[in-house]
Amino acid sequence: MAEPHILVNKDGPILTIRINRPDKKNAITNEMYDALVGALTLATNDSHIIAVKLEGTGDCFTAGNDLADFLSMEEISMNASAPRFLKALASFPKILIAVVQGVAVGIGTTMLLHGDFVVATTDARFQLPFINLALVPEAASSLLLPARIGYLRAAELLLLGESFTAETALYLGLVNRVVDPTELEACSLGILKQLLGKDPSALFETKRLLKLQSIEVDGRMAEEFKAFGARLASPAFKTMAEAFFQSKRT
Repeated sequence: MAEPHILVNKDGPILTIRINRPDKKNAITNEMYDALVGALTLATNDSHIIAVKLEGTGDCFTAGNDLADFLSMEEISMNASAPRFLKALASFPKILIAVVQGVAVGIGTTMLLHGDFVVATTDARFQLPFINLALVPEAASSLLLPARIGYLRAAELLLLGESFTAETALYLGLVNRVVDPTELEACSLGILKQLLGKDPSALFETKRLLKLQSIEVDGRMAEEFKAFGARLASPAFKTMAEAFFQSKRT
């Protein structure tokens, strides 16, 4: 029997969520989004869990959304699988550390804006390629990214859709640490060990206060997905998605 595409493991106060579809570069399907929501809900409701570690299997964090799922969708709403995951991520009350190796594409990068710590390997590559598929950003990244790195830098990443290195991500303030791949696990566990030495209620309350500056996130997500749904129905997206699949076949 094949392993699930989302693996969840509890080790004391840490819940590890692993995206486990390495043959597809951990591209995320609707079923996987539902499983991710379930894992975050489990962590939220378990009083013994203090932190979640989110990572990918193999040499990749995630290549983003599974385009085949998007091609089959007539429309997208806030009750769809991907928006539900992003809302759960944005409102997650406990500590979230993302561990990034290899590629982090599309939602693989935008979801990091909702993390509390991001550790990446020196060979990690990030990309926000929505424009290349005639789509628009999601995860409230049109709000959070310019707030984090400034309008001009955010516009460059979103309007050009080019990939960028871990060092650039560190310079922009999108990641906390960049380490050799052999040091990734030790680095992330070291941060978690420090966090577990703090008072949990103080950690969660500090996070809540920090997030008050992002109170517009829900509204921005709704606006983004309204535009995103319209783009999914556009001929331009279907043409570019088909071209993407054709490039993979040749």
